[in-house]
Amino acid sequence: MRHFISGLRVVLDLAKARLSAVVTLSAATGYLLFGEALSYDLPLAVGGVFFLSCGASALNQLQDWRYDARMPRTRTRPLPSGRVDAPVVLFVAGTAILLGFSCLATIAHHGQHILVLGGFSLLWYNGVYTYLKRVTPFAVIPGALIGAIPPLIGWAAAGGTFTDPLILLVAFYFFIWQIPHFWLLMLFRGDEYIEAGLPSLTRTFARAQICRLTFMWIMATATAGVLVAGFGQLALPWNVGILAGSVWIAHAGAQVLHPDAPERLFRTVFARLILYAVLVMVALSLNAVLEVEILDGLVSAD
Repeated sequence: MRHFISGLRVVLDLAKARLSAVVTLSAATGYLLFGEALSYDLPLAVGGVFFLSCGASALNQLQDWRYDARMPRTRTRPLPSGRVDAPVVLFVAGTAILLGFSCLATIAHHGQHILVLGGFSLLWYNGVYTYLKRVTPFAVIPGALIGAIPPLIGWAAAGGTFTDPLILLVAFYFFIWQIPHFWLLMLFRGDEYIEAGLPSLTRTFARAQICRLTFMWIMATATAGVLVAGFGQLALPWNVGILAGSVWIAHAGAQVLHPDAPERLFRTVFARLILYAVLVMVALSLNAVLEVEILDGLVSAD
């Protein structure tokens, strides 16, 4: 039993299970937003995105293990810490990716397009972003494109088209949201990237400049949230909830303007940014689900 639990922990660490779960939640949000009845395509879309994210994360750890071994934050990961070897990581990554594509391939709506999106996200993350971040500290901007794909997959799996303004707005929000998430990481982890031999904003800009950049991207994220609340077809109280969350994160962003602020402040804003994204996803999902239930009730009454 002990060996099983130890092995399970290794797999979860390789898959970055918590991060993959958040990615999966954005795919579920995209599905629910379309507003149609639930079907077996929902778990297929959610499962496909989850397994693809797990596989991409494991493959990324195989690609980056030499850099991970030099960073205090990542040196305890399974491969650099010696808990597993490369063939095991490759097996976990390959199995998860195969499961992911198998789930996506059985979705009834827009099956080919969804497979293309899944393949593109894998190629962009492991084939472009992973190597681009070794060249430039601004790799996060093109890399953030990956975050816009899961809600698109969920939306398409429910039967929606990619040109709909609503899902494009939501995808844009998730694209913008990822950038200050990384900028904040640089404010309390930037020196570790230098230690690992990776490009870091701390070598390109002064700390005060990084703080201003981070503030601008947080404000851009809050603005994207306001746009979602205003044009995302939300009813009370969900639109007000997202507006309140946008004001909350903008206020937190203003605190980042102080370069002499303690490290715990940047960590706090980092955590708030994650909570803000969860708030937006929950509000969008509940609004869509409750709207469908109300419409179904009206139809039944007639």
